[in-house]
This record gives sequence, structure tokens and C-alpha cells, in this order.
Amino acid sequence: MDAHGRDDWLVIIDPQAIFADPATSGWGSPMFAERLPAMASLAAAYGRERTVITRFVADPGLGGSWASYYDDWAFALVPDDDPLYAVAPALDGLAGQVVTEATFGKWGARLRAVVGEQPRLTLAGVATDCCVIATALPAADAGATVRIAADACAGSTPENHQRALDAMALFGPQITIT
Repeated sequence: MDAHGRDDWLVIIDPQAIFADPATSGWGSPMFAERLPAMASLAAAYGRERTVITRFVADPGLGGSWASYYDDWAFALVPDDDPLYAVAPALDGLAGQVVTEATFGKWGARLRAVVGEQPRLTLAGVATDCCVIATALPAADAGATVRIAADACAGSTPENHQRALDAMALFGPQITIT
């Protein structure tokens, strides 16, 4: 909790160039451009001090299933300062913290160090059917109260976005869809 007793946070998951446009990347969401204003609006409402942006970056050293994953998606094996991993300019400066991870899910030690062990989280970002759901489920399992801002999330397709929302709704009341 902060000095005012609040533990309510906005976490915008992976709003990066690599996920922003299907014409630029095989990971691009066709929903990203239309959902970006809602992400920015939420960040403005929460304020810089209560907003966290996460970033995905490739780490070929993870091994295991990640090795074959990067066999299929070799274009992503670029340094973390490559323009593909840049945060969308519309969100520049709107978050007080940026957490970078090499995994789909962002609920890890770095994010918990910012938001606490059992915070109230509002999740937005991309992709609903990958990194958002992979963050929401372990966060809720650890005791966080999770809200998914559906209109501020972008899926790999509208159908996959809805499937992920439907799956997360099964975990109420720990996860709610707003």
C-alpha cells in the first residue's frame, strides 16, 4: 500500500510496437490501434504513480519450450532496445514504473516489488489471449484482486480476445471483467 492506504494499480501489459500492427509483426493485434486510447485514458485516470507498464523481450537463454518457440518466431530475437520492443508513444511518460520480463506472464518478483503481494490490479494491454491471461491467472491465484478492463485489452483476434475474457470470467470473484 502507498502512504494513503491504497493498493490499487493499473498494469498495462506489453503495449509495444511488436504487438501493435499485424503488418509489422506476426504478433501484431488487429485490435491494438482502437484499444490504445482506452489504455491511455486509464493511465491518465490512475495517474503516473499508480500505473505500471510491462514489456516483453526475447530471451533465447530461457531454454526448454522457449527454444522451439523462438525457432518459430526468430524475428523476435532482437535486443531489448530494438524498436520492436518500444512502448507505444501514446503511453510514453504515463507510467511511473516499467517492468520488463522475458515471459508471457508478468506476475513475477519485479511486478510484485512495485505493486505488492496481494494488490488490487486493473489489467489492460495486449494480447488478451496471451500475456494478459498469463498475468491475470497467477496474480489471482496468489491472492491479488484482478479486474480486466476489456475495452482496454487487445487480442490476437476479436474471437480470441473474447475467448480469453470468457476464460478469465470463470475465476470470479478473484478476476472480474469490466
